[in-house]
Amino acid sequence: MLVKEIMTAKPITVTGNMEIVEAAKLLLENRINGVPVVDDDGKLVGILCQSDIIAQQKKLPVPSLFSFLDGYINLSSMKGIEKEVRKIAATAVFDAMTPDPVSVSPDSTIETVAALMVDHNFHTLPVVQDERLVGVVGKEDILKTLLPPDRE
Repeated sequence: MLVKEIMTAKPITVTGNMEIVEAAKLLLENRINGVPVVDDDGKLVGILCQSDIIAQQKKLPVPSLFSFLDGYINLSSMKGIEKEVRKIAATAVFDAMTPDPVSVSPDSTIETVAALMVDHNFHTLPVVQDERLVGVVGKEDILKTLLPPDRE
């Protein structure tokens, strides 16, 4: 079975300039874990998950310092701290999203998607064709394939 057979076409999306509060409201109202972030041309530029928004409630990590020969060595990455600060202070989706997310094509197999979800703890994956978002596939979509077809 292929992704195009089970994906949600025309998924809910957000743009990078949308306010975080509005994006959080969208996730809650639609009971979804994440949402693709697209540009004006429908190109996938990122993904925003509940965990990205929850990161704003996190405390700023204080760098660990190590004293050696009357000098100090910083044991944490400034780039990492910068990224954390940006997420914590985010007011727009662009600042909180994960850029360049893992995506699959409509012709990917369910086995490929399942492996990505299990190995990387993804709940939803964007489906991209010719650099444009064409759908999303989530854990529920995979689970539905295990159920017998409805007999009405």
